[in-house]
Amino acid sequence: MTTTEDETWVPEACTLPTAERPLRLAEFDDLFTTALRDQRRMSATALRWDLDPAAEALARDLTRRESGCCSFFTFTFHPGDGVLRLDIEVPAAQVAVLDALGARAAAGLRP
Repeated sequence: MTTTEDETWVPEACTLPTAERPLRLAEFDDLFTTALRDQRRMSATALRWDLDPAAEALARDLTRRESGCCSFFTFTFHPGDGVLRLDIEVPAAQVAVLDALGARAAAGLRP
């Protein structure tokens, strides 16, 4: 997938400079391939990721920065026994963005 194809789902509400978007996508891809253990769709507007707890600092930093440029995201962490649960929610108007993020995560999910 090319950078242009990757960015077709980036909403106008995103304030991250265009030049930085491929880097942010790479950071999410890295999180998916190294720490994502499971993904579930909780509702049309919500996803849940189970992450390796060792990735907590990285995941918190990445989601904090993502919230800074795409303020419609709500990221909620739930540390647990052997897993770090991360709930991601968006308003109904941003479901396409959540769909794309979920598809990208699924592509990086280790079997």
